[in-house]
Amino acid sequence: MKMLERIKDRSAKVGVIGLGYVGLPLAVLQAKTGFSVVGIDSVAAKVDLVNQGNNYIGDVDDAELRDVVQSKKLVATTDFSKLHDCDVVLICVPTPLTKNKEPDITAILKVTEHLARYAHPDLLVVLESTTYPGTTEEVILPRLEEQGLTVGKDLFVAFSPERVDPGNEDFKTHNTFKLVGGVTEGCREVAKAFYEQSIVKIFPLSSPRVAEMAKVFENVFRSVNIALVNELTLLCDRMNINVYEVIDAAATKNFGFMPFYPGPGVGGHCIPLDPYYLAWKSKEYDIHTRFIELAGEINENMPYYVVSKLQRVLNQRGQCLNGAQVLVLGVTYKADISDERESPATKVMELLQRENATLVYSDPFAPSISVADRQYKSQDLTPELVAGSSCALILTAHSAFDYDMIVKQASVVFDTRNGTRHVQQHRDRIILLS
Repeated sequence: MKMLERIKDRSAKVGVIGLGYVGLPLAVLQAKTGFSVVGIDSVAAKVDLVNQGNNYIGDVDDAELRDVVQSKKLVATTDFSKLHDCDVVLICVPTPLTKNKEPDITAILKVTEHLARYAHPDLLVVLESTTYPGTTEEVILPRLEEQGLTVGKDLFVAFSPERVDPGNEDFKTHNTFKLVGGVTEGCREVAKAFYEQSIVKIFPLSSPRVAEMAKVFENVFRSVNIALVNELTLLCDRMNINVYEVIDAAATKNFGFMPFYPGPGVGGHCIPLDPYYLAWKSKEYDIHTRFIELAGEINENMPYYVVSKLQRVLNQRGQCLNGAQVLVLGVTYKADISDERESPATKVMELLQRENATLVYSDPFAPSISVADRQYKSQDLTPELVAGSSCALILTAHSAFDYDMIVKQASVVFDTRNGTRHVQQHRDRIILLS
C-alpha cells in the first residue's frame, strides 16, 4: 500500500489542525521525526509566532521549535487549502461546553467542512480532540465519504485521543501510551503505523467509539475521585479533622487505595468538561449518569465553599470580607504551568468580587488575568504586599512561592492546596480546607 510506504519512509506530508496545547507539541514531534508538517490555525497571531520560531506552549522545547521551523520541517498557516497537499491530517481543535453544559463541537464541524473540500484519495484523518463516543463515525466520516472516498480503501479514519498533561516532565507525547481506534481494521493499521514512527507505545483498539469512551472515562475517573475527596473535605471541616492527615494515613495501605487531594475546584480543559460530554451522550441511550453529574456538581461548588470559609476565617478575626484586601496566590489551574483554562481561581476571584473584597494577585506564570470583565496584573510577591493584605489565599501552590516568608508575614494564610505543608514556624496562622 502506497500510503503505508509514504508513512514508513516519512515522505508523507502531515497537517496538524489547531496549534494549541495539543497541536503544537504534536506538530513539533512529527517534524522532529522527519515528516514535513504544516500547522494550520485560524488565529493568525499563533501562526506568526510559530513561523518566527517563538514558543508559547510550556511543553514545547524552545530550541526544538526553532530547529524544525528553521529547517522548514514545520510551517504554519491560516490557509486551509494546504490540506489538499497533506497525506495525514491530525485534528487538535478545542471542544468546550455551551452555557448549558452541552458539547460544543463547532470547531470539529468547521474543520470537517474544510477537510471535505480538500479531501483526496489515500488520506489518513485522525481526530485527537476529546469528545463524546461516536463523534468520529457520526460527524467526520459521513462528510468525508460524501466526496466519493471509500473508508478502509482510499480513506483512513481513526480516533486517537490526546493525553497531554501540562507540566509533566516524565511523560510527554512521545512516551505516553497512544490509543488508536480505526473505523476499519485497515484504518487502524494505517493510523497505528503512522504513530509508531514517533511514539514509543501504541495500544490499538477495535473502534473509534472505544477510544473515545476510554479517553472520556479517564477524566471521569479523576473527576469522580476528586469529587469524593472534596466532599470528604466538607465533612472533615465540620468534624474539625485534618483531611490531609486522613489521606496520608489511608495512603499507607499497600493495595486498593489511590490518593486524591482536595482543592478549590477543578481546572484544565479535560476534567471540568469531559464528564458532561459523556452525560450528554448517555441521554441518547436513556441512561441518566447521576454519579458523573453529581461529581461535577460537587467540584463546581468548591469555589463557593472556599469563599464561605474565607468569610468565616476573617469574621473570627474581627474582619469583614467586604473591603478586605485578599492576596490571591496562584491563578493557573495547576502548579508550575501557565495554563489558565477553566481555573477554579477565576471563579473564586469572581465570587470575591461580588463580596466587594479588594483583590490583588501574584502568579509568576500568569502576568495578567481577566475576571468578570475586570483586568488584573500580577504583583511582585514581596513581604510588604503579604503583610499589607488581610489574608493570603493560596489557590495554586507554585513551587516558586516562598511559603516560609508568606506565613511569616501574613496575618492569616488560607491554603487550599496544602502548599504550606513543609512550613515549620507560625503554623497557627495557616488555615487549610479542613
